Amino acid sequence: MGMSLAQNGGKKGRPQVMGEMNTTPLIDVMLVLLVMLIITIPIQLHSVSLNLPSGKAPPATTEPEIVRIDVDFDGTVLWNGEVIADRAALESRMKEKAAQAIQPEVHLRPNKLVKYDRVAAVMASAQRLGLKKIGMIGNEQFIK
Repeated sequence: MGMSLAQNGGKKGRPQVMGEMNTTPLIDVMLVLLVMLIITIPIQLHSVSLNLPSGKAPPATTEPEIVRIDVDFDGTVLWNGEVIADRAALESRMKEKAAQAIQPEVHLRPNKLVKYDRVAAVMASAQRLGLKKIGMIGNEQFIK
């Protein structure tokens, strides 16, 4: 708060004190804050850029093939309901499906009582052999 001293209209004596607030520093601070706000606000673009396809429409899609792999409580593996004898037979079927141009979806459904290492072995084989679309089905049975 600044003060200015003024003379009493030419009178002799003590000068009179004027009680006005100096607003110049306040205005300077407000201008600096305004500039900082303008700089930090990102520029809003009101346009939406779209990459529209050109040319012919793709052929109609068909439903993907679904392979259901069940792992029973004792570790028995079933391929679409058919019992698989051993891991080599399972992997040979996985190789056939992975070699297809359009890979099928693999729905893996483990039993609640099966050991995790049996399920992990099936998932590792599928991933190692190149199957890309693997999903776990029936996870709601594991909610307590």
